Amino acid sequence: MTLLARLAIVGVTLLLAACGSPLDGPGMAGLRYRAVLVAGDASVPAFDNAAGAVRARLARAQTPEIRRLTASRRVAEESGAGIAGRDQVLNAIGGLRPSAGQGCLVFVTSHGGYRTGLSLMPSRDVLTPAALDTALEAGCGEAPTVAILSGCFSGHFARGAMARPNRIVLTAARDDRPSFGCSAEYQYTFYDRCLLEAMDRAPTWREAHTQIRTCVAARELAMRFRPSEPQAWFGERVRGMPVPR
Repeated sequence: MTLLARLAIVGVTLLLAACGSPLDGPGMAGLRYRAVLVAGDASVPAFDNAAGAVRARLARAQTPEIRRLTASRRVAEESGAGIAGRDQVLNAIGGLRPSAGQGCLVFVTSHGGYRTGLSLMPSRDVLTPAALDTALEAGCGEAPTVAILSGCFSGHFARGAMARPNRIVLTAARDDRPSFGCSAEYQYTFYDRCLLEAMDRAPTWREAHTQIRTCVAARELAMRFRPSEPQAWFGERVRGMPVPR
């Protein structure tokens, strides 16, 4: 074997090793996100309240791109957000295209349906795990990605095709349980309020999930509600992925 051939083999071996290496650790500390935030239903203000609050936190963290979509015409006019129809949501996610040193963040909060997905009322449709996976593949590829799905019965987003090594998936409930707080009397849903509190305190998304579960369980216990049991997936390459600061 010639020296040139040996060098080529070494180069390919190193490239393959880099592609499969963990993304967590100190090197992720400066990660910046390109984000899509979706309030899929305008029947109560809690969804838009949460999308706006997440946007404010990302803006403070100097997030380079934040796209917000809403089911409310009023919120769209006041904030400049796009309309959260199915095609618009999937196109926004598919267009994220993070650069080196960047990741993707997708937050969708809405009513959820049993074994279906999260409501996108402007198009009278739902966001399904399969459609979200396809959009993330197109828009984010192998980049570090966190997807937060806040709605009833959303646990099925945290498995199957969505459970990739470069992704963290956080969901508000088991796939057979409702989540709570989707009414006009609450500023945020239970899950979204706990998410916002965790984003202010937790250094990583793994720690944020732990804090969210504790917070949600305490609120549900106080109200004597059946536990929603938020679910999560942590891909092996992004277990130390940071919450934006």
